[in-house]
Amino acid sequence: MIVGIDLGTTNSLIGAMDAGFPVLFANAEGSRITPSVVHYPADGDPVAGAAARRLAAVSPQETIVSVKRLIGARSAEIDSADLAYPVVRNAAGQARIRVRDREVSPEEISSWILRELKAVAERAAGEAVTRAVITVPAYFNDAQRAATKAAGELAGFSVERILSEPTAAALAYGLDKLDERSKIAVFDLGGGTFDVSILELAGGIFQVLATHGDTRLGGDDIDHALAAWVAEEAGLDLENDSGLRARLTAVVELAKCTLSKDTETTIRLPFADGARQIDLELKRERLDRLARPIVERTQAHCLRALADAGVARENLDAVILVGGATRMPIVRAFAAEIFDRQPDISQHPDEAVALGAVIQAGILEGTVREVTLLDVTPLSLGIETFGGLMNVIIPRNTTIPVKRGEMFTNAVTNQTAMRITVLQGEREIAKDNWQLGEFDLAFSPAAKGQARVGVQFEIDANGILHVLARDIATGQDHVVEIRSAVDADDAAVEAMIGASVENAFEDMNERIFRETKLKAEEMLPAVRVGLERMDKEIPPDERKRIEELVAATESAIATGHTSKLKRLLTDLDDATQSLATLLIEAAMRED
Repeated sequence: MIVGIDLGTTNSLIGAMDAGFPVLFANAEGSRITPSVVHYPADGDPVAGAAARRLAAVSPQETIVSVKRLIGARSAEIDSADLAYPVVRNAAGQARIRVRDREVSPEEISSWILRELKAVAERAAGEAVTRAVITVPAYFNDAQRAATKAAGELAGFSVERILSEPTAAALAYGLDKLDERSKIAVFDLGGGTFDVSILELAGGIFQVLATHGDTRLGGDDIDHALAAWVAEEAGLDLENDSGLRARLTAVVELAKCTLSKDTETTIRLPFADGARQIDLELKRERLDRLARPIVERTQAHCLRALADAGVARENLDAVILVGGATRMPIVRAFAAEIFDRQPDISQHPDEAVALGAVIQAGILEGTVREVTLLDVTPLSLGIETFGGLMNVIIPRNTTIPVKRGEMFTNAVTNQTAMRITVLQGEREIAKDNWQLGEFDLAFSPAAKGQARVGVQFEIDANGILHVLARDIATGQDHVVEIRSAVDADDAAVEAMIGASVENAFEDMNERIFRETKLKAEEMLPAVRVGLERMDKEIPPDERKRIEELVAATESAIATGHTSKLKRLLTDLDDATQSLATLLIEAAMRED
């Protein structure tokens, strides 16, 4: 599984493709949106997400917010006036945050946000998640992109791609499906950053013509302006009270969000200066007056991007809005002024970039097959693997010519040949796809998992599929040519795609069961051998527990109960830890 991540200034999201659809995962509090906040306690590991955000008001100097504004930046580039925590410079001139008598990098802090997202995904998926696509503003420089990737790696991800946010947003809006050449403006105003990009889309190909932006312009600036107004109206001293400033910022942010829907609200701050309560009426008109100078700063960037792209605003085909701050009516109205057209607000502004990242992850993974280019494969191509499953090597709609391959191994000890069954189709189970060809590749007998066979698919410019299978040990090759891989009947292709959609959930459930069953069938004989070998060393109660789990696992296999089988395998793995240790010790004594 490859997940897609929107690592935002204020909030972050994570998701993955599920049965062909992009899905964003909910965190432990039931929200798809996780605050990009990290709290450093006196003892133990940092805390990220909603729990950290609740601590921002009471422990502002130990709670890091808006770290995206700092990542990859040198300290000289940072305005820390509105930050409750101190930003310092290391010997190399890089920005560091001082927290609890130590200095930490923005990458390290961001990694804790990503760790929290990783945990959210693993709870939802029920499996380890190690591969990710992470979005960044289009104008992020190399240092900022490298720092974002480093943060992902610190969190335990293999970062498959750093994706520009406007491209992600365009994917989420479905703009890759436009048939004609189109020019799109993506106006992205988030919590701490702003960028505008002009994209040209043709045949599923995205080209960024120009981009411009500001890493220190966003909804946070509106919050700070509103907090300063409240402080002046109420006679509060924010400069010398970081706790009060953090509390007030949280209150005004809520008021700002409320005024995106309502025309007036009340800012209420109990015990503002230790005793009195502040109750201040706030109308949308007042918020608009405070916000307008900040929102107007986006205009120069938009005009510069249009000029750099050589595109007149009247020649734009669409303007899409992204980022939580674009919920504000003044932002939507101002974007309409700049581009002289009503923007598209059909997507959730907080979720669009994350959804695009998920779709990009699906493209890399091969589970998304809708990005259509000229001269493409109409259906996925792969081979049948152990358990009767379809292993996709070239996904549907891959541009040709193309060459891709994977490594496979023997599933049975002393196996002397591997049957390569070439398949075409979109179903998870091999028998439900079309068989294009079949041949055997011989190799020397080897223990299970020791033989290595490379399988490479190459489709040339004429649409001819060449399948090469190679025994890595001997270098022996077997090559076949299949001419029907691209030249498929349109009606048959549509029928295959329709069947894959109609049966998507059943197919995926069957695949998960078969993969889990294979794991169980590999584990059970090893457990039985271990019990027999350590017959006298293992305690009777432990043996009884293991034997009960073995019997329950066999029953779950027979009844086809996937979730129960997965749970039993976990329990059996835990129950056999001592047995595994005894086997290792015995092997060491024998050596």
